[in-house]
Amino acid sequence: MNLLVALTWFSSLAFIYFGINCFYSKFIIAEFERYALPKFRKLTGFLQLLGAGGLLIGLYFTPLLLLLAAIGLSVLMLFGFLVRLKIRDNFIKSAPAFTFATLNLLIAIKTYYAYF
Repeated sequence: MNLLVALTWFSSLAFIYFGINCFYSKFIIAEFERYALPKFRKLTGFLQLLGAGGLLIGLYFTPLLLLLAAIGLSVLMLFGFLVRLKIRDNFIKSAPAFTFATLNLLIAIKTYYAYF
């Protein structure tokens, strides 16, 4: 298993987990209230699930989909990080969004250099 495959599987499984939690988790529902963005919770969950599916399908069938899904998730998490900064969350609370933005940017870069 190479690094691109491992990172893609890790990211996609994480986004499946968090995407599902956007619909059902009381903690996530409360967090979106805290962000003052409750109407974006379900959209965020849907985009996370869509991105996770795009990563896995793209990994095995079409690199373009992998590239687009990784870029999309990176942008989504960059916005999540910016929201955390806006509400003045500390580094520990902001780090996961920044880490997943960076991880998916790395997946996008590795995909680009491997296939394009």
